[in-house]
Amino acid sequence: MDVAAPETGPSLVFEQKAAPHTLLDDVVGLLTGTFTVSLGLFLIDLSVAVTGGTAGLSLVLGHAVAWPFWALFAAVNLPFAALAVWKRGWAFSLRTAVSVALVSGFSVVIERLLQVESIDPVFGTLAGNLLAGIGLLIVFRHGSSLGGINVVALVIHDATGIRVGWTMMVFDVLIILLALLVVPWPNVLMSAAGAVVLNIVLALNHRPGRYIGH
Repeated sequence: MDVAAPETGPSLVFEQKAAPHTLLDDVVGLLTGTFTVSLGLFLIDLSVAVTGGTAGLSLVLGHAVAWPFWALFAAVNLPFAALAVWKRGWAFSLRTAVSVALVSGFSVVIERLLQVESIDPVFGTLAGNLLAGIGLLIVFRHGSSLGGINVVALVIHDATGIRVGWTMMVFDVLIILLALLVVPWPNVLMSAAGAVVLNIVLALNHRPGRYIGH
């Protein structure tokens, strides 16, 4: 009679019902996710590139106006607050507000503490988008978002089942095309490749059945 080895036994297979996230889980998750997103955005901006979402729109506007990123990011997200409350409820909306504030705050801290003299723009763009995608995934998994287009994509996902990554990719194309007004076209092409990386991370991982925790 064959006996399964302990390391391959059913104890290592996820249960269908996983324990919900605790408050500590959510706090650590949101801090980790927003910091990872902020570090990714720092690398993207340093590479003179842009990305999608409200963060990308804020980077685009930053090339046209003299406002700092944290102020633009907060301002761009304000119009989407009502949609978040209406469609996703107060708990989600408050977490989203906290996440937006954390990204704005971390962006200031990272810019002051991480002094980078030079970076390969292709590496910075791709690595930055990869980090931003991973960070967004963590934020989503803890019942939050970074506002704006994230909210729209999550609402569409709730109503239709269309994956968040695919919806965001459509909006990201429009934002990156807008960047042609303020960023050289080679950088825009590089930005488009980076946005694809970000959205593939979300599309492959943020879907029903992929994640069992609550």
